[in-house]
Amino acid sequence: MTVLNGPTAPPDLADKYRRYLSKGRAALGEMFGGDVEVSAEGAWLRTASGRSLLNCGGYGVFLMGARHPRVVAEVTRQLNTNPIASRLLLEPEQAKAAEALVGIAPAGLERVFFAGSGAEVVEAAIKLARAQGKRHLISMVNGYHGKTTGALSLTARDLFQAPFRPLLPDVTHVPFGDTDALEIALRARPGEACVVVEPVQGEAGVVVPPASYLPEVRRLCDEHGALFVLDEIQTGMGRLGRWWGADLVGVTPDVLLVGKGLSGGVVPVSALVATPAAFAPFDKDPFIHTSTFSGNPLAMAAAQGAITAITEDGLIARAAELGELITSRLTEINASVFGGRVLPVRGPGLLIGVEFTVPGMAGDLLIELLSAGVIANHSLNSPSVLRLTPPAVLTDTDLLVLFDAYETAARAAAR
Repeated sequence: MTVLNGPTAPPDLADKYRRYLSKGRAALGEMFGGDVEVSAEGAWLRTASGRSLLNCGGYGVFLMGARHPRVVAEVTRQLNTNPIASRLLLEPEQAKAAEALVGIAPAGLERVFFAGSGAEVVEAAIKLARAQGKRHLISMVNGYHGKTTGALSLTARDLFQAPFRPLLPDVTHVPFGDTDALEIALRARPGEACVVVEPVQGEAGVVVPPASYLPEVRRLCDEHGALFVLDEIQTGMGRLGRWWGADLVGVTPDVLLVGKGLSGGVVPVSALVATPAAFAPFDKDPFIHTSTFSGNPLAMAAAQGAITAITEDGLIARAAELGELITSRLTEINASVFGGRVLPVRGPGLLIGVEFTVPGMAGDLLIELLSAGVIANHSLNSPSVLRLTPPAVLTDTDLLVLFDAYETAARAAAR
C-alpha cells in the first residue's frame, strides 16, 4: 500500500483540527497524506501542494461538478440581492424552487418542505408520519438515512447507533429486497407504519434490488395503510441516469426525500416532496415544523440553478452513458488485475460499487487511487466496497485519466 506524504498542508492545520475540531478527523486527513484542497472547478480539485485530482467522490453531491457556471450565477445574483429572508414575508425564490422541483418529481408529489441536509428531511418525514398516526417506523438492514436522532434510528448499523441508545422506539429493520419480511412487519402494525427505503442502498455498497422490489413495496404499503417514504437523497437528481430511482421502476412514493445533487455542489439544500394527503399536517399549521434557514433564498437559487443546469446540459442522459462506459472498463481492469478477489462492478448510472472478497482491499484501493490522482468514496455500512460517484461532466479525456489511474491503483493494491 502506498503511503502518501509530502509538503502539503500548512504545518499547523492538523494541529488546529486536533485542537478545535476532531482528533479523529485530523488523523484521517494525515492518513490520506495531509494534503489540503484549496479550489475546485468541474470534475477537478486542486490542492495546496499543487496536485490536480479528479473528483469521483463527494458522496453524490457533484453530479454537475464543482462551481457549475449556471449554479454560481444564480447564487451570485441572490447573494447580491437577498441571501437570507426575514421569514415573515413571502419570498419569491422559495416558491420558484418548489415549482421547479415539483416539475421534475414523480407525478402526484406536489408539496415541498426545504431544509439544509438529508438528515433534516428524514426527520421531517418521521414527523409527518407520526402526525398521521404512523408511529411505527420500518427501514432496511444496512440502510443509511443520516445520524441525527430520528434518522439514526432508521440507519440500521450498530456501530453508529450503540453510543446513543436509546433511540426512537417502535422501529423495525427488515432485509433490503425482502418483501416477505416487509409484509410480516406491516401485517403486525396495520395502518400504523411508515416505510423508509432507498431505491439503491448507497452506503451499504451500492446494493441494487430486483426491479420488482419497489413496486411491491408500494403495493404492500397501500394494502396495509402504511406511508411510503423513498429516500433519494443520494440517488436522486440524475445520479442513476434518470431523475429518480423511482423512475427506473415506475413508482410514486407518498414522500420523496431529496438532497446532495439539489445543491448544485454550491450551497447545501435538501427537500421533502410529498403528495397533498401526506403533507396535510404541515399544511394545517405553518409553525408546526420550521427551521431558521429552511428555504433560504441563497439555497433556493442554488436549487433552481441545479435543476436548470441538469436539464440544459443533458446530464441525466450523460450520467447513464458514462455509467455504462465506466462500469464496463472497470470490469475489464478488475478481471485482469484482481481475478476472483473482486465481485462484478455494479450500480446504475454514476453510483458505482466495487466489492472485494479480501478484507482491507477496498481501503487499499481507495488510498492508491488518491495517490494516482483520483478521489473516490468508502462505504460507511460496507467496508469491503469502494464507491465511485463521478460527475456527469467528465470529458473523454477525463475518462482516460480515470481509467489509467484506476489500473495503476489496482495493480498497486493487488500486490
